[in-house]
Order: sequence, then C-alpha cells, then structure tokens
Amino acid sequence: MRMWGGRFEGETDPRAADFGRSIEVDRALAADDLQGSIAHVHGLARAGVLTAEEESLLVEGLQALAADVQAGGLRWDPALEDVHLNLEAALAAKIGPLAGKLHTGRSRNDQIATDLRLWLRRTIDGLDSGVLAFELALVELAERNEGAILPGSTHLQPAQPVLLAHHLLAYVEMLERDRERLADCRRRANVSPLGSGAVAGTGFPIDREAVADELGFSGATANSIDAVSDRDFAVEFLAAAALAEVHLSRLAEEITWWSNPAFGFVRVADAFSTGSSMMPNKRNPDTAELIRAKAARVAGNLTTCLMLLKGLPLAYQRDLQETVPPLLDGAAALEASLAVLTGLVGSLEVDIERMASAAASGHTTATAVADSLVERGVPFRAAHEIVGSVVKSIERTGRTLEGTEDGVWRGALAGSADPKAQDLATDAGLPAHLRRAATVEAALARPDVVGGTAPGRVAAALAAARQRLEAVAAKTG
Repeated sequence: MRMWGGRFEGETDPRAADFGRSIEVDRALAADDLQGSIAHVHGLARAGVLTAEEESLLVEGLQALAADVQAGGLRWDPALEDVHLNLEAALAAKIGPLAGKLHTGRSRNDQIATDLRLWLRRTIDGLDSGVLAFELALVELAERNEGAILPGSTHLQPAQPVLLAHHLLAYVEMLERDRERLADCRRRANVSPLGSGAVAGTGFPIDREAVADELGFSGATANSIDAVSDRDFAVEFLAAAALAEVHLSRLAEEITWWSNPAFGFVRVADAFSTGSSMMPNKRNPDTAELIRAKAARVAGNLTTCLMLLKGLPLAYQRDLQETVPPLLDGAAALEASLAVLTGLVGSLEVDIERMASAAASGHTTATAVADSLVERGVPFRAAHEIVGSVVKSIERTGRTLEGTEDGVWRGALAGSADPKAQDLATDAGLPAHLRRAATVEAALARPDVVGGTAPGRVAAALAAARQRLEAVAAKTG
C-alpha cells in the first residue's frame, strides 16, 4: 500500500522499494512520532479542521497505538516504508477512514524533523544522567584511594608526581565540558518544525506556537525551508558525542596500559575482563579496548553526516534519511560506553604501593629541586641546568636525587656559570635542603595553587566535585 501513489500507474520495483525502506531504523522514533501526531491533532482541532469528536477519536487511537508500541505489540510492515506510514496504517486499522485526516496540513518532511528533535531531546537527557554517573564513579575511585600517588607523565615519559585523584579529576573536567556541549545542543534543537509542511508551511491556520508548547519546545522554527532541511542538530550532537567518546577512550587507553603487569597500577575486575581462547595466562581488558573502537565509530558517524549534508541543496532531500542511522548509532555507542566504563571504574583495584614506587622513579622530583634553588636566588634556567647535570651524573648509578651526596650537589653548583649558584656551593646546609626538596612528598606539596596537585588543593577540589555532582543529580532526579 502506497499512501503517496495517486499519480503513479506502475508498481515500484522491489529493489527500489527495499532500497528506500527505513522502517528497520526509524521505528525507534515511534513514540516520538505518536507524541507529535497527538499535538498535531490538537492543532488541527483548534484551527477548526477537525470536529471535537474527530479530535477525540484520533487522540484515543493514537494513545492506544502508543500503548501498543510501548508493549512491543505493534506489527511493523516493511512494505510501508517507514515509521510514519506504518503508524498511520495501524491507526486506520483501529479507527477506520478517519485516520486519513491525521496527515492534514503536514508532510513527512516536517514530521521526521519533529520526531528527531523529540528523540534527541530525551536522548540527551538520558546521556546527561549517564555522564553524571560516570563522573561520580571517578570521584568515588579517587576517594577510595585517597593519597595514592601517580607518576605524572608527558610524552609518555616520567614527568612529575601527581595524586591519582588529581589525574581522575582531569577527566571530570572533560566530562563537565561534555555535559555543557550536550546541553547547548539540546537548547538549539529544542524548537518545533511541525507546521512547516513539505517546504512552504502548512496551508491551514494551525497555531504552531501552541503545538510547540504542547510538545515542550521552546518555540517554533522561523523558516519552513530551513525547518525541513536542517540537520545541524544531528551534526552538533554527533560532534559532542564524538568528543565525549574520545574522552572515554583516553581513559580506556590508560586503563589498558595501567592494567598491564609491566605497570601493575590497577587490576580490572573479572566482570570486565576476558581471557584468551588459546593462551591460558591471558587477562585482557577487552571492555576498555572496545571503548577505544567506539570512539572511532562515533567519529565516523559524525563524518558521515557532514559529508552527506555538504552537497545538498534546499530543501528536503531523501538523502537526509541517511542521517538517522548514524545519529541513533552514535547515541547508542556513547550510552553503552558510559554505562560499561562506569562499572569498570567502579570495580578497579588500585595498587597504591606499585604506583607510588613508579612515581618516585625517573627523577620526577627534579622540577621541585630546581624550584627550590630558585627560592635561593638562582635563575630558573641556571637551576634547570644544575639539576639536569646532577640527573645526568646519577642516572647510570641507580641513585636518586633524594639520595645524592653533598659533593655531587656542590660540584654541580660550583660548575655553574651563574654567580649565585657558585656562592651557594659553599652553603653547608644546602645539599640536605635539596634532598628534602627531592622527596615525592615535597614535590607534591609545591604546586599549592588553584588547579595544582598539592594534597590540600586536590582534597578541596574532590570535595567540591562531589558536592556539585550530587547537587546536579538531586536536581535532575
């Protein structure tokens, strides 16, 4: 059955029918389609197009269909192309010819645009809750391992010691930006295209603002051509989702490395690990690895939509049908990744001693020692060179900066071209002072600034993060 075939004589080629069918994908929008249809019926009744009795019968039929959809009892017919035609046919089966009035004053063009915005709005709300849950899991992991010291690195080389909580809070910051981007996308998507018709607007005096208000939109779209052809909201969402997925992937990558016995910083629970079909010894962090792959998948979905849109003239083109699969897939991938990584992080066991030992290796306190020389009046560049020369002299001996003898320090100071450093070479107490500065504890305490890894700063940031996240969770329910 074709609901658009009045001017056609021949049958659609089965290959063309199969090629254009979208019901397997857009049936996910059924609840949103029915919600929009009910609001449209009310709009038609207010405009005098439907009688009160017709309005009541149509709404009752649509509500019954919504119950069928929710219960999974609706039979989808592939021959009817898409979700819109399937639901209209199902409505006709329930209430008879009156169902033919439902499509008055609207097109599948403004219908799908409305469905997608309704779907996206509730999807973003769900993802926001998922991001919040993941942030709280990171905070809880930091709290469970309070005081744990991580070897901070740059270029994947030993850099400076940091608190594990400080490292985890960096991801909380990223995720907060993800929440903001998703909320911003939701705000722009939250306008109603319904009443835009196919391209020029509806030919009936429907109060579009009233329909938009009933659907919870902030208003109606200002231009009918833009309304039916706009998929900016899909691109915006996928851009935000891709970046969020990249953030998850970065942590997944670190967990993959940290769980390797060569590092031994964390142990991924059995529930989130897999074995090998061949090697009995294997313990693989497959869950984390798959999250890395999901990041590539969502980025691919974003690229698909961008490339699809780049050559389209106004207004609606059938090409836009192909924005739906990547949109739905991107959201599903992010939702699943958030859920599984939240569980994985919640089950992580941290080897605090192994991590602390690694944090003390690689002369990671060298910057703190150089800073302590600056406090004695040595220019930083000279201090950098002095400490670097000491590192060079001890790195092959296995000694540490904390254990470097007085003579090595004095020699490095005396050999400096800086007069102040040369004067300090005779300071009998300076080597001991530098050794104290070279401890991990002293190095951690030095960055006592907003955003630094000093224990007091991190404790305050951790407490603030928990308070903020719990307040948002309580507000959103």
